[in-house]
Amino acid sequence: MKSPMNNTPSDKSTERLRRWRLILGGGAADGISGAEADQAGELNLGAADLAMDQALAALYGDGDGRDGNLGHSAPNVARWLGDIRSYFPSAVVRVMQQDALERLNLHQMLLEPEMLAAVEADVHLVANLMSLNSVIPEKTKETARLVVGKVVEDLMRKLQNPMQQAVMGSLNRSQRNNRPRHNEIDWNRTIRANLNHYQPDYGAIIPERLIGYGRKRSALRNIILCVDQSGSMATSVVYASIFAAVLASIPAVKTQLVVFDTAVVDLTDLLQDPVDVLFGAQLGGGTDINRALSYCQGNVRQPQETILVLISDLYEGGDNNAMLKRVASLVAAGVQMIALLALNDEGAPCFDHNNASALASLGVPAFACSPDQFPDLMAAAISRADISQWAAQQEIVTAGGAVQ
Repeated sequence: MKSPMNNTPSDKSTERLRRWRLILGGGAADGISGAEADQAGELNLGAADLAMDQALAALYGDGDGRDGNLGHSAPNVARWLGDIRSYFPSAVVRVMQQDALERLNLHQMLLEPEMLAAVEADVHLVANLMSLNSVIPEKTKETARLVVGKVVEDLMRKLQNPMQQAVMGSLNRSQRNNRPRHNEIDWNRTIRANLNHYQPDYGAIIPERLIGYGRKRSALRNIILCVDQSGSMATSVVYASIFAAVLASIPAVKTQLVVFDTAVVDLTDLLQDPVDVLFGAQLGGGTDINRALSYCQGNVRQPQETILVLISDLYEGGDNNAMLKRVASLVAAGVQMIALLALNDEGAPCFDHNNASALASLGVPAFACSPDQFPDLMAAAISRADISQWAAQQEIVTAGGAVQ
């Protein structure tokens, strides 16, 4: 809310009353009494404040105990969404949208194209759309894909370069290769070595000698992202899907994406389009980690070259003892395994502490990770660094006695 620039006591008092009036609403619920009430009686909200007050009242009530009401039509909701974007900053808009979903039961409204077109799209909205994917009517699916596509595009723009740079930087470049394949060319060294071959007519350098990165066997890694798609992991599924798509674009690593609840779905073939990946996930349902790890274990061909990242809150709905035995088997075979309790920006997650500690005792570090930290985590894993030590350096609390 914008405030007047006046500094006189009366102006400050009026501004304070104006703010309280907008926060609390009108009538008996405004919390103003006595002399302040007399002054408030003289307080007339301007047209902009009245419109803002109506937008707040529609969601939070009008101050005398009535519930908010946006009506029962998508145009009303779309209009309200447009209003709040005009009056409040984006961070507040997202909070109000989430409140509207919970207080006014707007999940049905999410199925209407008009509402989707007006919404302030973010990761949480994508998660909502994923959870509603099976019931979204055909007339809305294209709009939903556009909304999800916009969020994916924004996240890819933010996350793709850090991920690629971190992973490529972790690969062994100590040996040079004078006959590189296209994806092995070290362009910076190649350009510097061929500056004297610049062709003015073409406006380009025609290299006579290509310099590439080494082809050491240790540079090639297999990465499996095994992602719990139960409802509590919704935003983690979004970020994991996008990172999987980025990893799949790096030729030096082979990436697989497996999502699971009580069933297991391999989405690797969809990684060229993160939007298809997200609509291929089915949020909700139970959790069978053991079944998912069994599937992943069947896809391990070179254990010493495989990184398995389990993204789950570790609440096992299947055979817990069998799950821990399978983890032990994977680790014993040489698979480098990491358990991420969450992959999002939502703070400390809720997770099964007993299973997290059990994994830690098996040599599998378990901790929550933010999207900004994930590229460095994968670079450390590819470099075969001590992940628990990496987490400690990042001031991340791991389960089982290190860093939560």
